Amino acid sequence: MLLLLTQLFWTFFLIGLFGFGGGYAMLSLIQGEVVEHYHWMTMGQFTDIVAVSQSTPGPIGINSATYVGYTALVNAGYEPYWGILGSFLATFAVVLPSFILMLLISRFLLKYRNHPAVESVFGGLRPAVVGLLLAASLLLMNSENFSSVSESPWRFCLSLLIFAFAFFAQKVYRMGPILIIMLCGVAGIVLGL
Repeated sequence: MLLLLTQLFWTFFLIGLFGFGGGYAMLSLIQGEVVEHYHWMTMGQFTDIVAVSQSTPGPIGINSATYVGYTALVNAGYEPYWGILGSFLATFAVVLPSFILMLLISRFLLKYRNHPAVESVFGGLRPAVVGLLLAASLLLMNSENFSSVSESPWRFCLSLLIFAFAFFAQKVYRMGPILIIMLCGVAGIVLGL
């Protein structure tokens, strides 16, 4: 168990350290580590964790770390109270790098924020953040969320229609995200998705 806790801490510490762009950008990093590298959970469980993390208050990256920490230990056969320790450890690990970096950066950023090297670093980070957000979006476009044409063509088409509705409702009509989520949830219930 000590090895699993150490791996959990180190994995989420690195995700917190390199997860530029916020929680959604971290999702592809988290999925790569917990599903593909360590096999702490299945892709279906990870998709459920993302859904729960989006619907609970707080940053999605921290919420995901909390749920993954719990699920990783419970899936490994440990009692739920060890899962709570895993939740705490993963959450602490993902927040720790940001806390340390903010302490260090706050001292120097105000003094050097207009320096060309600092502006260049932030200019280089912007495209990386966009790429990580795109990777997170593509990661969630899987058969657990959209079904597939071979499994259920009807469900796949309905999922694409709901996706298109959400996209256009936000982009064209500037509908609020809470209203879009509620409407899409009701559509999913009514249509039996």
